Amino acid sequence: MHMNVRIIGIPLDLGQALRGVNMGPSAVRYAGLADRLRQIGYRVTDNGNIDIPIRETLIETGEKNVLSAIIEASERIYAAARVAVEEGSLPIFLGGDHSIAIGSIGGVTHNETCGVIWIDAHGDYNDPEISESGNIHGMPLSILMGKGCTELINTGRPGAKLTPENVVLIGVRDLDIKERKVLRESGIKVYTMRDIDEQGMNKVIKSALERLSLVDRIHVSLDVDGIDPRFAPGVGTPVPGGLTYREAHLLMETIADSKKLSSMDIVEINPMLDRNNETARLAIELTASLFGKHII
Repeated sequence: MHMNVRIIGIPLDLGQALRGVNMGPSAVRYAGLADRLRQIGYRVTDNGNIDIPIRETLIETGEKNVLSAIIEASERIYAAARVAVEEGSLPIFLGGDHSIAIGSIGGVTHNETCGVIWIDAHGDYNDPEISESGNIHGMPLSILMGKGCTELINTGRPGAKLTPENVVLIGVRDLDIKERKVLRESGIKVYTMRDIDEQGMNKVIKSALERLSLVDRIHVSLDVDGIDPRFAPGVGTPVPGGLTYREAHLLMETIADSKKLSSMDIVEINPMLDRNNETARLAIELTASLFGKHII
């Protein structure tokens, strides 16, 4: 079991249009992530933030520069993720929007295959041809699967970073019309909120872990909008009917029981839309459950 945790802040807000998500790393740190993990018994190192350009400055010079900045940031994230894993740490990547996963998952899979549990209200499986918004934070999973912008697909190393049999989505409830079709055809296993309603979280997460039984490492990519907005109000794209407080904790606790956790993203926290940092504090408690905190 990894006992060395490395926190890597990524104040990236270039993948979408709403300001505030760049303050997510500060919100999570302020809420006490490092101390919470130390209480469980981990050694925690905070590497600070990866440098990200200011969005307004880029927009003034054209959208092409925004894409270039995302590509450059993804390369830096990839390098930091690769180094963290090679040095024996369990990295936690604090976003920022979900486009940080292009680099984080790319980097942690550089030397070894990794399963991914993607917790999200959305599919993040758009590409430039079908996207209704054009926002990169709605495309990171498709990019990791080798679809879309070539420069982003080739972040760190050429080609796709994931295969469909090693990815599961949990909590999905809001897909664009064209995105539904390509996601159904992708081979990725998707557990929607209807699946959770009908089967219960216990059955869903055990089924997900069984699907990932052939991999030794699991990366959890937690988009906090996967949680119901009643519990996680500080997100830019809230969708009612998400995971409840206890469903989210059971999900994390069961992943912890697998002893396969190797890395994690925490993304899309927007303190400007939050209530007294409630969403960041929830993210920390869920992280504690994922890292092995027990009730008794």
